[in-house]
Amino acid sequence: MIERPKTIEGPTPGDFEDMLRTVEELDTPDGYKAELIRGKIVVSPWSKLRYLRPMRKLRQQLEAHAPEGHITETSPFLFTFPHAGRGFGPDLFVADEAAFEADGRHADGTALSLVAELTSESTKDVDWLDKLDTYGRVVPVYLVLDMQAQEISALWGPSPKGYRSRTNVPFGRPLHVPAPFDFELDTSGFVMPPKDENEDENEAENGEAGADQ
Repeated sequence: MIERPKTIEGPTPGDFEDMLRTVEELDTPDGYKAELIRGKIVVSPWSKLRYLRPMRKLRQQLEAHAPEGHITETSPFLFTFPHAGRGFGPDLFVADEAAFEADGRHADGTALSLVAELTSESTKDVDWLDKLDTYGRVVPVYLVLDMQAQEISALWGPSPKGYRSRTNVPFGRPLHVPAPFDFELDTSGFVMPPKDENEDENEAENGEAGADQ
């Protein structure tokens, strides 16, 4: 199976509803997710094993401050943004629990109160460009854990032109997560141990290949 994002054949790009149905019908293996990115269906590996610890620490803190009726999850659910023709499966999300009472296989992106993405060499361009633009029009708070730079950014205040505000700190320093959460996030548990040189080279090669697709 693939080790980096891979674009697969689907309906004519631009036909959002048809492409969404194709995504829902895909028999995606365990550990992989399918998303609609830039008018294409992209299948990519789920988060790395070494990301489990920071994801759990982030989830625990967000759960304690989530808006009433909202749940915090790292499960691979698809959220749709019809205005942008996108469908994303965030690494971590906080969303209105009522959005999961339907029988469908995807939820409306407007149910989200926060999304968090943990970058890798092969996906960070999408996290910082396509997802930033899409989330920035709808989702109240977007957290980007840049695992390569070892820093976290908070973006908030969505508008038709994207987020109005942004701040970032290196891992180890507290980060204020704005309303509707409004608390100081302890980022000390996000620091990652150094990787070996071979892993860096493999990620760089995967990132270049993913960008070419």
